[in-house]
Amino acid sequence: MSAMNHPPLLSRYSDARYECGCDEAGRGCLAGPVVAAAVILPEGFACPELNDSKQLSERERERLRPFIEREALAWAVAEVDNREIDELNILQASILAMHRAIDRLAIRPDFIIVDGNRFRPYGDTPHATIVKGDARYLSIAAASVLAKTHRDALMRRLHAEYPHYGWDANKAYPTAAHRRAIARYGTTPYHRLTFRLLPPLTSWNSVIPEILFRAYGILFPQARNFFFRYNENLVACGR
Repeated sequence: MSAMNHPPLLSRYSDARYECGCDEAGRGCLAGPVVAAAVILPEGFACPELNDSKQLSERERERLRPFIEREALAWAVAEVDNREIDELNILQASILAMHRAIDRLAIRPDFIIVDGNRFRPYGDTPHATIVKGDARYLSIAAASVLAKTHRDALMRRLHAEYPHYGWDANKAYPTAAHRRAIARYGTTPYHRLTFRLLPPLTSWNSVIPEILFRAYGILFPQARNFFFRYNENLVACGR
């Protein structure tokens, strides 16, 4: 694979034999799970093209995925679904997804390095949190690619169930098109109901539907979708 225009990533943070890199994908999405990956790479692993998944194109990520899965000593992917996210909050759900991925590794790591600045200890295994670690360490970058590509594939499958929301393209991130679909069709069973699904209010024409939406959620907490007519428009809201 050809070298890219970025500094070479580091192979190790610690001197542990089995150092595991962890990262997640989908924290900022309005629907679907947060997905995490854990990767243990062999000594001497080299891949100049590998970088933080956000710096790679979709085509580059998809090309790297089988290479990482083939060359890694161990790798695993796990998810926490939208209902668990609503119960826990997205930070705790992201950490739980990483723990689940580590649980699934065929090799128990001696040390864990995590992208970002928050993590919960995994048993007695030492760990380090590294801000922008996916652009500094090979194993975290590999985990970021696997988390992203596996989640993208999942969102393409969910798009087949609910094609109005464009998840094959936006992967459930808060794009204008995704939010317009929520406003028109309401929520799905995969939406994260504790997230701001619609944009901030800017006028009374948007305040009134929002008030009705929130009141409906209080009065009928078990219901997920409803429709009403306002200013000659049919408005869809969801829980």
